[in-house]
Amino acid sequence: MTDQATPNLPARDFDATEAFYAPLGFTRRYRDEVWMILERGTLMLEFFPWPDLDPGESSFGSCLRLDDLDGFYAECRAAGIPESRKGWPRLDHPPHAMPWGGRMAAMVDLDGSLIRMLQN
Repeated sequence: MTDQATPNLPARDFDATEAFYAPLGFTRRYRDEVWMILERGTLMLEFFPWPDLDPGESSFGSCLRLDDLDGFYAECRAAGIPESRKGWPRLDHPPHAMPWGGRMAAMVDLDGSLIRMLQN
């Protein structure tokens, strides 16, 4: 098995989190009362319960490194995630060139976690 790391993010409600990520192609790999793993191809997101989390105070985040950044961003838009600079969930930045030469977009999920999306 290849070495890998997976983000561990908070979820106020596993059902809502699973429903949010499903239109983005994530499916359940594992779930019990204290842990949930969602996957999309080689991407995995792991969640732990935090029912009292204030999304506006969240400092959690992760990077998704994607072969098709523009396609994934389009899936996010098609799923109804609004493009906005306030609130959650939201698409915070469309794909754009970064000073370091890469391309990036950003999303904030329904629990306030910042999901950076980077073009491979």
